[in-house]
Amino acid sequence: MPEESDLMSSLWPLVPSEATDWLLELCGDGITGFMPPAMPDAVWVLNAMYEHSQGPIDVSYHEYHQARLADGNVQPHVVGGIDLDAVSVATGGGLGRAEHPGPGWRRLRWADLASRTGDPVVADGLMPSYRCFPSAKKEGSWPLGMVPPTEGSLDRETWNRLIALLTQFSPAGPDTRCLAYYNPLMLGAVDFDNLHVRTGRIGDAEVLYDQSEADFSPSNLWADDRSWVLCTDYDLWATKVAGPSALIDALLNDNDIEAVRLPGAR
Repeated sequence: MPEESDLMSSLWPLVPSEATDWLLELCGDGITGFMPPAMPDAVWVLNAMYEHSQGPIDVSYHEYHQARLADGNVQPHVVGGIDLDAVSVATGGGLGRAEHPGPGWRRLRWADLASRTGDPVVADGLMPSYRCFPSAKKEGSWPLGMVPPTEGSLDRETWNRLIALLTQFSPAGPDTRCLAYYNPLMLGAVDFDNLHVRTGRIGDAEVLYDQSEADFSPSNLWADDRSWVLCTDYDLWATKVAGPSALIDALLNDNDIEAVRLPGAR
């Protein structure tokens, strides 16, 4: 069995940074990901969040963390002489790849949480991010019985389903040539002269999710013929997919993916 790095290099070899020139011209800089306009249509695929069947819903991540600090179960996080636990809030949110938490947890759809709290799925003028669902949180911290979406990466289940639908709507099915871009923030090296771009078949896109050099799904993935392009921004809780209306309609009507249109953000 080949090593993961060997498999990646074989299936998705690196290509020159110039492969992103068209995205730079279309979208502007890609520091956190190249965000495409509608091509001709677009939709936002929302990262998954989860809820435990037995709660608790009345204790926040921050309250739990502070209680553990108080009883000595965890040590204060001190950097440069500053006690970060004293000046920050443990929100419960994360960064990067995610997957189903395991037994006792169920997927909590954004629409269901919006109905429960009275908050919009995404407020007017906002992107899907940590600013969503203020009523679900206690002083900025999520209930301990919920796992909010992570920033900067699709969760594994949503990635797999999205790839399946993109394959269905791609010109050559699984043999469609694609390119994948990981922004420098994901790689811990801000080198904008040598962007990390790979090329391969969409049928081999599974390996991109477990890229050993980054704890994220790709910032951008697009068909070589530019019929569709997706962007997972480093700071957001969702992925924008731009492409033909048939693909967008399929995403909006899929039972596994939760997707929304955002007025003014197309």
